[in-house]
Amino acid sequence: MTTFLTEAYLWTRALHIIAIISWMAALLYLPRLYVYHCDAAAGSAASEMLKTMERRLLRAIMTPSMVVSLITGIFLLYTPGVVDWGASWIYLKLVLVGGMLLFHGLLARWRGEFEADANQRPARFYRIANEVPTLLMIVIVIMVVVKPI
Repeated sequence: MTTFLTEAYLWTRALHIIAIISWMAALLYLPRLYVYHCDAAAGSAASEMLKTMERRLLRAIMTPSMVVSLITGIFLLYTPGVVDWGASWIYLKLVLVGGMLLFHGLLARWRGEFEADANQRPARFYRIANEVPTLLMIVIVIMVVVKPI
């Protein structure tokens, strides 16, 4: 298995980066849709359109790209020579990936609230929430590229 992982490393890494870019785009866009949804009256054409957009974004882009990111990430973790398990950066990165997964789950839960016309949060909440994946991404990229710790 390690021979396969080593030989497939560049393809796995490329697919991982592509999946991460797709996942990040969705994690940044969905809260923005929620901001607009807050201004749409329940049952209105705009609200129903946003529900469709949110559902499709979550199911067709966000969740599949998260799954591919995780699978390829696990492959990279097991590829010989990719991770120095004696360094601290990988552990912080994995904790932050856990934060991304938690945020993904929260976005899915909030989408369910919008779907049921039960959102109680103001648009400002989603504007602030929209910054979370950016902050996580910045630190994750620094950990992987610079490996400061």
